[in-house]
This record gives sequence, C-alpha cells and structure tokens, in this order.
Amino acid sequence: MSKSASTAPIVLSCGEPAGVGPEIAVKAAQALDGSVPFFWLGDPRHLPHGARFAEISDPAEAHHVASGSLAVLRHEFHALATPGVPDFANAQGVIDVLRHAVALVQTGQASALCTAPIHKKVLKDGAGFAYPGHTEFLAHLAGVERVVMMLACPELRVVPVTIHIALRDVPEAFTPELLEETIRITAADLATFWGISAPRIAIAGLNPHAGEGGAMGDEELEWMIPLITRLKGEGFDLKGPMPPDTMFHAAARANYDVALCAYHDQALIPIKTIDFAGGVNVTLGLPFIRTSPDHGTAFDIAGRDKADPTSLIAALKMAHEMSHAKRQKDHG
Repeated sequence: MSKSASTAPIVLSCGEPAGVGPEIAVKAAQALDGSVPFFWLGDPRHLPHGARFAEISDPAEAHHVASGSLAVLRHEFHALATPGVPDFANAQGVIDVLRHAVALVQTGQASALCTAPIHKKVLKDGAGFAYPGHTEFLAHLAGVERVVMMLACPELRVVPVTIHIALRDVPEAFTPELLEETIRITAADLATFWGISAPRIAIAGLNPHAGEGGAMGDEELEWMIPLITRLKGEGFDLKGPMPPDTMFHAAARANYDVALCAYHDQALIPIKTIDFAGGVNVTLGLPFIRTSPDHGTAFDIAGRDKADPTSLIAALKMAHEMSHAKRQKDHG
C-alpha cells in the first residue's frame, strides 16, 4: 500500500533501548522506504551511530520524512543506552513510552501500535513493573479484562488458548468458559481488522487424536464437542475438535482462517516451523490495533548489526493492513 497523508501513521514504541529494538527500527524504515507510514517513539540518543532519522514534533509529520529515514518522535530517557547492557535507570522510560503510545492511538494520532521487545525482568527490577508482559499492561491501559494472543504469518494464524503456563496445568486452565471467550474475541477481531465477516475457526483437541473417542482423554467428549455444537448453532463457523497432528499441513490450512490451540507449543511450533522469521504477534480484544515482532530483546547480538528486521517489518505491514481493513469496515 502506498503512503497516504489521509491516514494516521503507526506508532512504534522503542522497547528496551539496550536490545535490538532501535537497530531493527532503523532497518525497517530503510526496507519499507515510506510504503508503511510509521514513527518511532523513543530517545534518539539510543539509535545506532550514524542512523538515518528525522525528528518530528507531531505524528502527522511522519508522512513527510525522506524515504528510508526513520521518523522519530522524541521521548527522553534518563540515561544513555549501551547495546546488550540494560540499565535500570531507563526502565521507567520504557513504561512511559508505552503509556504515551497508547494515548496516541486512543486519540487517533496513530492508527495502530507496534511494540518493539521489552525485557520484563529489567522493568520489574528497575521500575517495579507489576505485569507479566506487554500484553497485560496494554490491556490494563485500555481497561480491558480479557485479551487474546494470536501469532500470524501469510500461511497461518494461530491462537493459544492457554499461554505461558506449565503443561501439567493446561487441563485445569483450559476450560469451556475460556475457550468460548477466546472464540468470540477471535471471531470479532477477524471481522473488524481482517474483513473476514464469518471467519472459519478450527479448534484443536487437547489430547492426541482429539481424544480418539475417549481412549486418549475425555475433554473432547465431555465439553468441547457440546460447546462447539452450541456455538455453531449461534452461527459460528467452527471445525473440531480436530486432531492436532493433522491440522497444520498445507491442505488442512486451506480450510480455516485461524486455528485455536489448547496450549502454547501446540500453536507456536507449527507457525515457527512455517515462518520462523516472519511471524507477528497480534493482541486481539483491545480497542486498538497492536502488533509486535515475535522475538525478544536479543541482548547477545544488540549493537552488532546482526539483528534481523524481518519480523518487525511484517508486524508493521500487518498493522497497516489491519488499519486499512478497519477503515473500510467503518465506512461501509
């Protein structure tokens, strides 16, 4: 899509300044060359030496910076940054940038939020950050109780219904209420942000072979099938529970728009196998668009010009496409 001054640009939060975030932001601006309007919210002192950037005083000015240059809306931090060496003095600045970025999206000055990686332990130790991660903090800022994590690439969208918990805790956490809530949020956001009015949702079984008629587990028979049947009666296009080991090859993927999985690895192994570098983390259930590259701060390679911007570029492109779909939906 071409750059358009009629739409607000995307805000890219700086993330952990000692990580690869500043470096991949510069690389993304060079690669996108103005095709996706965005600006970086952070301290320009944290950008790599010699980086091409242009400071702006208003988000709308991001449309007018030279192609290949990173538009920067200054948000000053307490300290300089040394790549690979996080500084607790900058922890509060990272949190404040996220607050600032959300405010820009909520007021319409930005069309979407793309977040560079943060380091949760640094924020906790340096600023008393009380949230498990980005997603929970953004939900708090938006006043939303329940959000859903989706990983997406051109070939696959997956949603882990339970996320960062031990495998032994999954059967207790994976409840009818949680699965139903996840289905409803996922279907609503695919309609709003992807323009898929009646998304086809595949649901993986919890057990091998989806329980095989109760021989390998009974969750599918006891409550998954009745829940899916009830929601299909409401008009949801649902498939499952499906055997997890046969639903991710190319022919199977052609039959659904998103796959809901019972636990973290059930969802993330297939998408990272299909597109390791290009996967995008999308938060569903927020009142605004939020995407993120699917990797961490990578302190071990920060500042060494080795960081791959592929996932960030994909995240920015996806945020742009989602905002375009939402505009089309809003305007009929």
